[in-house]
Amino acid sequence: MQFYKNLWRDSGMLPNTLAVGYVLLTYFGGWALLFLGTWWSLLLGTLAVAHGMTIAAYLLHDCGHNALCKKVEHNTRLGRWMNVITGSHYGTYEDMRYKHMRHHVDNCEPVAFDYRAWLVQRPVLHKFVRALEWCYIPAVELLMHGMLIAAPFVYDSKKAQRSRVLRITLLRVACFGLVGWFAPLALLGYALAYCLFLTFLRFMDSFQHNYEIFYTLDTPDAKPPYKGNRDYEECNTYSNLISARWPWLNLLALNFSYHNAHHTKPNMPWYRLPAYHREIYGDNCPQQLSIWGQVKSFHRHRVERVLAEEYGTADVRETVREGKAVGVNALSFLTAF
Repeated sequence: MQFYKNLWRDSGMLPNTLAVGYVLLTYFGGWALLFLGTWWSLLLGTLAVAHGMTIAAYLLHDCGHNALCKKVEHNTRLGRWMNVITGSHYGTYEDMRYKHMRHHVDNCEPVAFDYRAWLVQRPVLHKFVRALEWCYIPAVELLMHGMLIAAPFVYDSKKAQRSRVLRITLLRVACFGLVGWFAPLALLGYALAYCLFLTFLRFMDSFQHNYEIFYTLDTPDAKPPYKGNRDYEECNTYSNLISARWPWLNLLALNFSYHNAHHTKPNMPWYRLPAYHREIYGDNCPQQLSIWGQVKSFHRHRVERVLAEEYGTADVRETVREGKAVGVNALSFLTAF
């Protein structure tokens, strides 16, 4: 028991145990509900699996900052298992961590794959993706997660991961094949849960920064113009609280919405961010966005956002408030290219 208590940073045994336990309960319990096959169990199971993957993703994010466990190796182990639950483990935890650290240090969105140019060169596929996005299917995010499988066969820097990706792909295809054979409705429920999961993460990502996108992820020596500029970081980062009146609702995103506080102290664990946010800003955070403005913007511009690169030009607070913010797709920390 003492070892387990000492495993966690910052007296985090109870909140982290509850969070990891919640992930296990909702993810595996959700799968059990999906296999029951009734209308109510399919509904509850889909929502449970979706939110279990969501919290797993944000725990993975905190592991990347070494914010949960005292030792790097324990953060890495936990982060890898959370990566499995999110279904993004075609890409490695280490690659995800590297990309996200570049985001924090470079004060930009460093990526390797320009999906916008790729889609423009394929007009039929571009139209299909836009049609799916109009139907609220996160086609761009699905494309980016598909690229996790293709990346080792496209980028020389990831060539060593080919056998790993093949093993994981074959295993998951076999598992999903068995599920589809014995319980096709459960497979459908998982597909819906996965789309809900990607949509929620994308909603949280779309308006949190006004950074520029640079295709320099595979160029470690690149020096973006605002690298290390703390003033720029603060002024171009936004806290998109789900609710300021009822702070417990922000646990739906494991407090990821306290984003300015997170960027001020990136290694602060998720359960301390609300208090730190209040310590910095009190009840008046100038970087806080309207949740309903985000919802309106996210809905109105879901098709336009497919090719949008708004970062670096717009006042996010004003455009969000008016429901005119377009936002940007494909910036998830789960896709490391």
